[in-house]
Amino acid sequence: MPTPDRTSLPAIVAAGQHILESDGLDAVTMAAVAERVGVRPPSLYKRVRNRDELIRLIAEAAVTELGAALAQADPGGDPRERLRAIVTALREFARARTAAYLLVFTPLTTEPPSRELLETSSAPLFDAVAEIVDHDNVLEAARTFTAWATGFIAMELNGSFHLGGDVDTAFAYGVERLAAAITDR
Repeated sequence: MPTPDRTSLPAIVAAGQHILESDGLDAVTMAAVAERVGVRPPSLYKRVRNRDELIRLIAEAAVTELGAALAQADPGGDPRERLRAIVTALREFARARTAAYLLVFTPLTTEPPSRELLETSSAPLFDAVAEIVDHDNVLEAARTFTAWATGFIAMELNGSFHLGGDVDTAFAYGVERLAAAITDR
C-alpha cells in the first residue's frame, strides 16, 4: 500500500518562505523545510527536485505576491499618481517582506522565475509608464523607474541614508522628478 502524501507543494513553498523571512536564504534547506512541514527530508523530493528548484519556487511565489500588491495599489487614472502608488507598494513590500524582496531583486544562482510571470507581475508599472512615454520607450522607462526604486530601497534597507533629512520626503521627491523626467507626452 502506498504511503499517503503528508504535504503539498504550496505547504512546502510556504514553509520555505517562512524560513527565508525569519532566518535568511542560507537557512532555506530541504531539511529545514521538511522539519517545518512535518515530514522527513526524502519526502520533499516527491514534490521538489532539489534546493535550487525550491528557491526558484519561493522566488516565483514572491514575484506573484509582489505583482498582486502592485496591481492592488494601482489606483488607475492619472499616470503619475499610478506610478507613485505602484512604486510605494514596491517599497512597502520591501519593508514588510525584506528577504523575499531581496530574493526577487538579487540575481539568483538558480533558474529565475519565468519571463511570463515577471511580465504579469510588472504589468501595472508597464501600463502606467505606457501612458506617459512613447511606445518605443516603455521598457526603458519601466527599467529606469525600477532601477531607481530598487536602488533607493536598497539604500533605505541598508540604513545608508546618513545625511539627515526625511527619507519619505526624498522618496516622494524622487518619484515625482523621475516621472517628470521620463514623460514624453
